[in-house]
Amino acid sequence: MRLNPAQQSAVEYVSGPCLVLAGAGSGKTRVITNKIAYLVQTCGYKPSQIAAVTFTNKAAREMKERVAQTLGKKESRGLKVSTFHTLGLNIIKKHLSVLGYKAGFSLFDDKDQFSLLNDLSEADFDGDKDAINSLIRRISAWKNELVLPEQAVASAQDEVAKLDALYYQEYTRHLKAYNALDFDDLILLPTLLLRDNDKAREQWRSAIQYLLVDEYQDTNTSQYQLIKLIVGERARFTVVGDDDQSIYSWRGAQPKNLLLLNDDFPELKLVKLEQNYRSSGRILHAANILIQNNPHVFEKRLFSDLHYGETLKVLVAKTEEHEAEKVIAEMLAHRFMHDTQYQQYAILYRGNHQSRVFEKLLMKNRIPYKISGGTSFFGRTEIKDMMAYLRVLTNHDDDTALLRIINTPHRGIGRASIAKVGEFANMHGCSLFEAMCHQSLSTVLADKSYQSVQAFVRLVVQTEDNIKRAEPVVVLRDFVKILGIEEWLFSQSASPKAAEMAMANVSTLFSWVNDMLKGDALEAPMSLSEIVQRLCLRDMMERSEDDNDADQVQLMTLHASKGLEFPYVFLVGMEEGLLPHQSSIDEENIDEERRLAYVGLTRAQERLFFSIARERRQMGEIIEPEPSRFLYELPHDDVEWEWQKKQDNPEQRKQKAEKGIANLKNLFSED
Repeated sequence: MRLNPAQQSAVEYVSGPCLVLAGAGSGKTRVITNKIAYLVQTCGYKPSQIAAVTFTNKAAREMKERVAQTLGKKESRGLKVSTFHTLGLNIIKKHLSVLGYKAGFSLFDDKDQFSLLNDLSEADFDGDKDAINSLIRRISAWKNELVLPEQAVASAQDEVAKLDALYYQEYTRHLKAYNALDFDDLILLPTLLLRDNDKAREQWRSAIQYLLVDEYQDTNTSQYQLIKLIVGERARFTVVGDDDQSIYSWRGAQPKNLLLLNDDFPELKLVKLEQNYRSSGRILHAANILIQNNPHVFEKRLFSDLHYGETLKVLVAKTEEHEAEKVIAEMLAHRFMHDTQYQQYAILYRGNHQSRVFEKLLMKNRIPYKISGGTSFFGRTEIKDMMAYLRVLTNHDDDTALLRIINTPHRGIGRASIAKVGEFANMHGCSLFEAMCHQSLSTVLADKSYQSVQAFVRLVVQTEDNIKRAEPVVVLRDFVKILGIEEWLFSQSASPKAAEMAMANVSTLFSWVNDMLKGDALEAPMSLSEIVQRLCLRDMMERSEDDNDADQVQLMTLHASKGLEFPYVFLVGMEEGLLPHQSSIDEENIDEERRLAYVGLTRAQERLFFSIARERRQMGEIIEPEPSRFLYELPHDDVEWEWQKKQDNPEQRKQKAEKGIANLKNLFSED
């Protein structure tokens, strides 16, 4: 496909700073890859003199592949395509001694950070997870704003800020002593290095003679400063971004960086990509009207040469369970009438917790699905643990499951004891559980460990026996209480809220098991063993299916959907408190929530559906949410609320019937 005039202009302008304001679906990746090819083939740049940075490894990998297709693998060799943090890491590695670090430094992840700060703050916080996580966020914010510990201490306005700043100072000192860096250091240290060290700055300006930045609206203060330091006065760079898709302020993104470019680079050339190649005219018109309610750094209005398309439909349900039923029924009816595939449908939501009711219904109807950008229900730690318990209850010889839960929650069976049980099992050619039941096991285990093992064995055998004699789901709920799962989750989770959500997931799993034990009109009652097999198969399929090729409905958060597109989109939970989220309403940050809704709308190519529930459970209470203000901001003529549906005339009914019959024939001919 040829570049349009705006895209061509963005590709060919290389003599100064360039901002490409790229609307949703306007072909920004094509512009970046074509510009890299233009720099090499027409302008005489070597690939090694060009760097392109973005925010995720996936985006960097895709960009690298696209450039290799355009330029050829050999011609693109040496090109630097990476995330910001990988670029920062490469700079640090080249200047270790200047920065005061030794080779082989460690990278601290969030768990390492938490552990260190937990130890340092014990006197004041006494292991308070919320306080420690708040401190981690504050230190991250300081680093992103290029505020060093001494500056944080000096500028602290109150006792809380001063205490946090002192812990920041101690944390930094310990990291240095450990020869370790955290994630934010990968941007902070290179930025400070290039700011303060003339030799290093000139070295990198010589190495990177042209810089391209994707998703520029997501940059924070330190990332923008790093860009400025690399490009210098020559200002040979192109940044591509869209202020209407800035949805990451919670992790430090600064949309105002778009405005700063104008101040810092007066010669900045602005190119607007306003032609959308993704969505129907009606979807695009609705998205334009919605986002006009936000203030804008730069004005733009997307247009499409595609057909205008069908109305946007709002499904109204009684409860969240009913919402899932209506969405799935609408999807199945649409799929039948239009002879489509499951992979053409996406269900998008504001929060991961909303996926549960949809997962349950999709699984019940044997509809394949894939969770992206969030943990699948079966991928959650607490569900993996409970599934392992169910597997052991239905198959004692499942060593993998047994190893997962033998000391979860802690019951005094340590690693050394587990290793001895394993050796004993190997020696006697039996499973771990058989070994744990063996009368000679007491000869290889200390008495305390042996008693703990026997208590576990008795619990499993007794529970299995009770399941046969009594109501299985009641026995299983008692089993969870005896295990102390709730107390365990509260002791292990990052916050009480996280523990509550994990416990809610465990309850959900057992409600699913209960439903399958009872059966319904669609499914005959199943034994616990059959249920475990079915759920394990679901989990295995989910992990083994290829994301791109498998025919499965896509479930994901709105944040995870950014950059993707689907023919048919269901944007669910369009209610006040969900979208916009209650925390954003409380903080008066509606603009970002509207941008999030805009991202959701512009994922749809052909048809867009919304859903709302009149009642929804929240923290154990029933609430009656209002429809989202964003629904009312859409153009009324383009939105069809369910109760406003116009009746088809006889000719339309005839056409639909003929189409349905044709699809039915196709269905039978395939079989």
